[in-house]
Amino acid sequence: MAEDDIQKLYYSIGEVSDLLDLEPHVLRYWESEFAVLHPRKNRAGRRVYTEDDIAVVRRIQHLLKEEKYTIAGAQQVFEREGSRPISKQAFRENLAEIRALLTDLLGKL
Repeated sequence: MAEDDIQKLYYSIGEVSDLLDLEPHVLRYWESEFAVLHPRKNRAGRRVYTEDDIAVVRRIQHLLKEEKYTIAGAQQVFEREGSRPISKQAFRENLAEIRALLTDLLGKL
């Protein structure tokens, strides 16, 4: 398995900043403006981002940079959606659970 194939559980603000070509202060500002973005803090008090957090940041970045929404407009989009974007891994896990449930049900028929 190549090193690039291994996904980390948590990313530092610097890693997310580099990954998405954003300054760390922008990430901290968006955290204060978007209730949907709330990365955990580790024992040292530093922000740690999950894949789901990164998906939220990407969505915010897309809304603001490509779709040209204002902060208030992007906030309204998230309010209308009513949920956080789901990571590919979480989506796969949900599908696996549904498949197991359906397989179990089929076996009982």
